[in-house]
Amino acid sequence: MSSQTTTTSPAPHSPLPPSTSPPPNANALRQRAGEWIESRGPRNFIIALIVINAAVIGLQTSDTVVDAIGPALIAINAATIAIFVVEISIKIFAFGPSFFRSGWNIFDFVIVSIALVPASGAFEILRTFRILRVLRLVSQAKHLRQIVESLGRALPGIGWTALLLLLVFYIFAVIGTELFGEQFPEWFGNIGASLFSLFQIMTLESWSSGIARPMLETYPLAWLYFVPFILVASFMVLNLFIAIIVSATQSLHDDENEIKREEMMAEIQAIRTRLDDLATALHIAPAAPDAVPAPASSPAQEADTPATGRKPAPDIADT
Repeated sequence: MSSQTTTTSPAPHSPLPPSTSPPPNANALRQRAGEWIESRGPRNFIIALIVINAAVIGLQTSDTVVDAIGPALIAINAATIAIFVVEISIKIFAFGPSFFRSGWNIFDFVIVSIALVPASGAFEILRTFRILRVLRLVSQAKHLRQIVESLGRALPGIGWTALLLLLVFYIFAVIGTELFGEQFPEWFGNIGASLFSLFQIMTLESWSSGIARPMLETYPLAWLYFVPFILVASFMVLNLFIAIIVSATQSLHDDENEIKREEMMAEIQAIRTRLDDLATALHIAPAAPDAVPAPASSPAQEADTPATGRKPAPDIADT
């Protein structure tokens, strides 16, 4: 029988790419950059720089200090702005377009951008707005952000309360103009003068000696006009403003506590799931060691074993 040899043609050579190593994971790098820039250390460093920059801007308003250490202040200011630019650049790289979805990030971006505009010529007015960098403390400090967010949440209620206060002012201004306009035109000669006088009365600034007592000499019952207005405007309506702000602040804290509670419950649920999986694995795995295999018997013993399943008794001679 003849053996046949088969020859296989070599496969065509496929060129390899110039570099077979995978490219670096850009998403992981951006995630690490975002976690780092939002961590406690860099955030506290930026807060310290904001305070230092605010002090430098204040010192630059003094001619004596500028004459003494003016170049040093300019260098510190330039270095601070450079670090702010690096911080914003890292955040934009880490978060991408979502960086501009946060109002606080937009605020920081605008403040730092103003600092980069040369304060000369038509932009000389921008030197005045350098102090706005101090407001970055609001975006960096958590508790300050909470206060501002509370005020923002309270704006609808504050608006309706302000409308109620405006109605009270208008009603009392019309009444005051009709009652006291002829005798006291400097205070109640028209609606504008009456509104300004009522504002002074609401602030309780010299209202008694400056307005009320001179009018009581002419109108002894004028207290029936002033006392209700002070009770409504100064005590009731203004306290409503405070109550609305406090309520908004408490609501913000409740929302944060609810978010923390949901995160904690999610972590607890994840731990329970892991424990259930571990318990299931522990119940199934020990089943194999419990079944001890029977000892193997020789073929001779199997042949001598009767059908009853009992092994024959050992022979006395064998012992």
